[in-house]
Amino acid sequence: MKSISRHIITLLLVAVTAVTAVAQDSSASSVVRRRGDNDRQRNQGGAGQVTSRMQQRYEDSPVSDADLAWMRVIYRILDLTKDENAPLYFPDEPVDGQENMFRIIMRLLAEGRIAAYEYLDGREMFTDQYRIKVKDMLDRFHILYTDAKGSTEKHPRFTIDDSDVPANEVLSYYIVERWEFDRRDNRMRSRIEAICPVLHRSGDFGGEAVKYPMFWLKFDELRPFLTTQTVFVDDDNNLPSCTYDDFFQLGLYKGDIYKTRNLRNRSLMQQFPEQEDLKRAQDSIQHRLDTYASNLWVPSLEELAAMREKREALEAGNDSTSVASVEKADKPKRTTRSSRTARGKKDVTASKTKVKKPKAPKTQKSSGSATRSVRNRRR
Repeated sequence: MKSISRHIITLLLVAVTAVTAVAQDSSASSVVRRRGDNDRQRNQGGAGQVTSRMQQRYEDSPVSDADLAWMRVIYRILDLTKDENAPLYFPDEPVDGQENMFRIIMRLLAEGRIAAYEYLDGREMFTDQYRIKVKDMLDRFHILYTDAKGSTEKHPRFTIDDSDVPANEVLSYYIVERWEFDRRDNRMRSRIEAICPVLHRSGDFGGEAVKYPMFWLKFDELRPFLTTQTVFVDDDNNLPSCTYDDFFQLGLYKGDIYKTRNLRNRSLMQQFPEQEDLKRAQDSIQHRLDTYASNLWVPSLEELAAMREKREALEAGNDSTSVASVEKADKPKRTTRSSRTARGKKDVTASKTKVKKPKAPKTQKSSGSATRSVRNRRR
C-alpha cells in the first residue's frame, strides 16, 4: 500500500513539473514574439522609426471655435539665407546622419508616409480632391526617380538618389500660422498649420531666380518625423541638441508677414504697394499679435504706482519724449489668470507713495520785552 501511494505521489510531481515547463516555454515564446512584433513595427517606421503611437502623441487636440475669443491666420515667408533660418537649410548634403528638412520631406513623400496638397494661390484645401500625386509632382519639377521595390499602382513608392534631391534650390518656406486666444485658460498661443517648400530656380541664361511653390503639407503630420532629427542652431555650440520640431515650437525662426486671411484674399503687397507702407503694416500686425493678450487686462495698483514714479521722475527732468516712451513701454503684460487676482489685493505702501511736502519752519515765540500793541497801550 505504501509503495502504491509513493508511486502516485511521484506521478503527480512529474505531471506538475511538465505543466510548469510548458507554461514557462509558452510565456518565453510570447515574450519573444512580442519583442519581434515591436522590432518589426520599429523597422517599418522608416524615417526616424516613427510609429503610429508617436504620430498620435504629436497630433494636437482640435480646439472648437466656441472656446476661442479671438483668432487670426498669418502667412509668413522664411528666408533660409538669413542666419536665424539657416538650420533649416544646412547641411545641404547628408553629413554624419544629419540632413536638412527638405530631404526629410522628399523621402517621406517618396515612401508614401505623408500626403501633399496642391498649392493654390491664396487658398489651402486639405481634401482628397486636392491631394497631389507624387509622381506628377516629381515630373513637374524635373526630379529624377525610380520605382521602389514593392511599389504598386494603388500604393506607389519611389527611390530618389541624394544627388537628385534639389535641396540646394529650396531657399525659402511658406508657413501658415494660427494665432488663438483660448477663453478656457485665458492664454494666447500660436501654432503652425501648414508649410510649403519653395524652389528658387534661374533660367538657362541666368538672371533673377523665379520662385516655384511646390506643395502644402499639414504640419501636424510632419511633426513626428521632425522630432527624430537633431540640429545645432548656434555656431558657438556645435552639439545638435535641438530637433526641427523644437525649432518651430520655440519660435526660433524669423519670417516676414506677407499676407493675412481677409475677405478679398489679397496679399499685403497688393494692399500696400509702397515699401514703406508695407513695412508699417507688417510692424502693426506683429505688434497687435504681441500685445493682444496684455491689452485685455487692467493694470494693477503696483504697476500704476511704478508707472507714476517713472513719469514723475522724467517730468522733473523736463523730458517730454522720454515720458511718452515710458508710458508706452510700461503697459502691463500679463497672460495668466493669477495676475487678475493680484488686482484685488491692496498694497498700502505702493498706493500711498506720495511725495511729502516740506514743512514750513516754525516761528519763534516772542520774548517778554517785546513792544506792546498800540491798541492796548494807555494814552
